[in-house]
Amino acid sequence: MENAELAELAVFASVARHLSFRQAATERGTSASAVSHSIRSLEGRVGVRLFHRTTRSVSLTEAGEALHARLQPALADMRSALDGLNSFRATPFGTIRLNVPNSIAPYVLGDAMELLAANSGLKLEVVATDALVDIVQEGFDAGIRFGERLSQDMIAVRIKPKFRFTVVGSPSYFERKPPPMAPHDLHDHDCIRYAFPSGTTFNWEFARDGEIVKVEVAGPLTVDSQELMADAAARGLGLAYIWEDRAAPYLHDGRLRRCLEDWCTVDESVFLYFPSRKHQSAGLRALVEIMKA
Repeated sequence: MENAELAELAVFASVARHLSFRQAATERGTSASAVSHSIRSLEGRVGVRLFHRTTRSVSLTEAGEALHARLQPALADMRSALDGLNSFRATPFGTIRLNVPNSIAPYVLGDAMELLAANSGLKLEVVATDALVDIVQEGFDAGIRFGERLSQDMIAVRIKPKFRFTVVGSPSYFERKPPPMAPHDLHDHDCIRYAFPSGTTFNWEFARDGEIVKVEVAGPLTVDSQELMADAAARGLGLAYIWEDRAAPYLHDGRLRRCLEDWCTVDESVFLYFPSRKHQSAGLRALVEIMKA
């Protein structure tokens, strides 16, 4: 196979992964027109259309889906072969693609930033989303998730942070309604709900003296961002159930106050996870070492 064909297949895989010529161009450090040219050249070479393209969307044709399914394992093997060479390097090198929940990304990547600062040949591409992502299918080297959402066929390493939820409201809100004393009191309150990208809403979970209580709350606002939840709570729209780290600046300056503190004792463990590979890149090994608890 000629180098040009390999290059076109790599571009195809990137477009198929992102379903976007622009995002594929960003990933590959080139222009969208160059990506489009590569795809047209590949389609001309194989004699079939691989993508449906409109001004607003890109999708795989049936032929494109078949090629992508066959190509992914081969590209993974090629990446693994190249990653195996990293074991001969004195320092981590190459690019790590990492998927992280958007809600916790700012609080878990500090060690990874230190790793980048100490290794000039290492690059990190982070995609932050609260959607459940198949990291193998989407071309990620690793991901970060909470333990209950991990696939059993992954290697999982507990990383340093532990997260604790807190229920918060603004002083103006508590002037209208008294703070809840127990989780069931939340049914009498306006609560700001969190929804995953799938549309599923997140129930609030509490624990005390061995008792675990889950509450399906209701309220005037549903969002997909903890940052928006904190801001809405600070504006007096209702109570929010958010990470302590997210609430900290608001608690510090008095815009928010805690409630149900005796019940907010559930700690969430976070894991760095990745598929089992015989040849693991030096960069990913270094990331595991620096992030693990």
